[in-house]
Amino acid sequence: MNPEWLDATATGDTLRTSALLDAGTNVDALDKHGQTALMNAARRGDAAMVDLLVTRGANLDHTAKYRLTALMLAVINDHVDVVRILMAAGTNRELKGSAGAFACTPQQYAQTHGQTQLVSLLRDGA
Repeated sequence: MNPEWLDATATGDTLRTSALLDAGTNVDALDKHGQTALMNAARRGDAAMVDLLVTRGANLDHTAKYRLTALMLAVINDHVDVVRILMAAGTNRELKGSAGAFACTPQQYAQTHGQTQLVSLLRDGA
């Protein structure tokens, strides 16, 4: 992942991110941890960046360490707005992580951790 892309997406600079995408930057470029900008934005709860990246065709279900996806990272960090965006875009709610507390679906994780709003959202889609 080039430093300019990493900086633009990490700081939530949607204008610069759009310009970089227009110039040909790969929306699914990987950082040194094998994560995409979408995954990092979802983990941070940056709904505007998530929305932009989804709109520009980011892979919703890319997995990295522990087979975590952007959706699971949003659930782990209790970012309801980001979960809504990802679900509306068609992310796979059934993908399971691979280790320890993450070896479950996002809904199972939310249930185990008492995130009742997320459990309802993931179960019912609303």
